Amino acid sequence: MLGFDFGTRKIGVASGQSITGTGTPLTTVPCRDHKPDFECIGALIGEWQPDALIVGLPLNMDGSESESSSRARRFARQLEGRFSLPAWLVDERLSTREARQEMGASYRGGADDRVDSMAAVLIIESWFREGGQRP
Repeated sequence: MLGFDFGTRKIGVASGQSITGTGTPLTTVPCRDHKPDFECIGALIGEWQPDALIVGLPLNMDGSESESSSRARRFARQLEGRFSLPAWLVDERLSTREARQEMGASYRGGADDRVDSMAAVLIIESWFREGGQRP
């Protein structure tokens, strides 16, 4: 499976292994005019041949939906429609903060693309921990 940390400027991507319940950071996909680069995403899907896609759902701390939630939901629907794969949503609250902490000393702040792909790893692993539906 592939996991996505959706954003309007860039999208972190990670691969997931259902046997071990772990993820591996892959890359960051740029967005142009707040639109995902579906050609790049399609190339990743072609290379990795996932059976499902996991998209982080940004919720407010109280669990309510945010403006970003609707964008992430739309992105998940677009993935399903374009690539004929199930796209599951998982609560991603604090995934970017946790990714920065996990990177520790290697993270110096700023616009580090590795944080986004590490956040995608955490999204996948959270989905596994929560007993996410397996394809």
